[in-house]
Amino acid sequence: MTDYGEEQRNELEAIESIYPDSFTVLSENPVSFTITVTSDAGKNDEMETTLKFTYVDKYPDEPPLYEILSQENLEDADVEDILSLLQQQAEENLGMVMIFTLVTAVQEKLNETIDLIKNRREEEKRKKEEEAEEAEKVAFQGTVVTIEHFLSWKAKFEQEMAELRKKRQKEEEQSGKPKLTGKQLFERDHNLDTSDIQFLEDAANSVEVDESLFQDMDDLDLDEDDPDFDPVCLGSDED
Repeated sequence: MTDYGEEQRNELEAIESIYPDSFTVLSENPVSFTITVTSDAGKNDEMETTLKFTYVDKYPDEPPLYEILSQENLEDADVEDILSLLQQQAEENLGMVMIFTLVTAVQEKLNETIDLIKNRREEEKRKKEEEAEEAEKVAFQGTVVTIEHFLSWKAKFEQEMAELRKKRQKEEEQSGKPKLTGKQLFERDHNLDTSDIQFLEDAANSVEVDESLFQDMDDLDLDEDDPDFDPVCLGSDED
C-alpha cells in the first residue's frame, strides 16, 4: 500500500533544497506551497511567475492542485499556455512525484517565450533597417528613366509648350500688337532698304591712307622697260 504522506514529505524536503530562495510553505494541512519561477534571460527581458501547488490525499497517483498566483511580463495568452502545459505534464507523470518536473517545464516555457520575443524584436528591427536603406537608395537614385517615363515626360512637355504658345499669342492679340514678319518689317520701314548700302559707304569714307609711304617713289631708279625687270627682286636685294 502506498504511503502518500511519506512520499509527499520526501518531495517537500527535496524541493526546499532545490529552490531555497523561491520555495515558500503556505500551509501544512493540506500541504500547500509556492515556487517562484524565473526565466534565464537578462533583467530587462525577465519573465517571472509564482506557482501555487496543493497536495491532494492520493498524490502522486492523482495530480496536485495548481494555479498561478502572480506573474510578471506575461500576457494572457502566455498564462493560458502555462496552465495547459501544467495539465499536460501532470497527466503524463501520474504515479510519480512531479513538482520538479512541472516547475522545470514552466521555466523552459518562459525561456522559449523570451526567445520568441527577442527574435520578433530583431526581425522588426531588421525590417525597419531594410526599409530605411531602400528609402535612402530611392532618394539617392531618383526615378529610373525608362522609355515609358520619357514618352510620358515628352508628351507633357509638348503640351505645356503648346499651351504657352497659345497664351503668348492670345496676349499679343489682346494687346493689339501682333508680331511682324521680316517682310512686314521692310514694308513698314523703308530705311531698312538702304541700311546695308549706307553702312558700306560709311566704311569706305573712314579708310585713311598714309601718303608718306609713297613720297620716295620718284627717287627710285626703276627701268620698267627692261624685259628682265622684276619688282619682287628689288625687295629681296634690299633684305
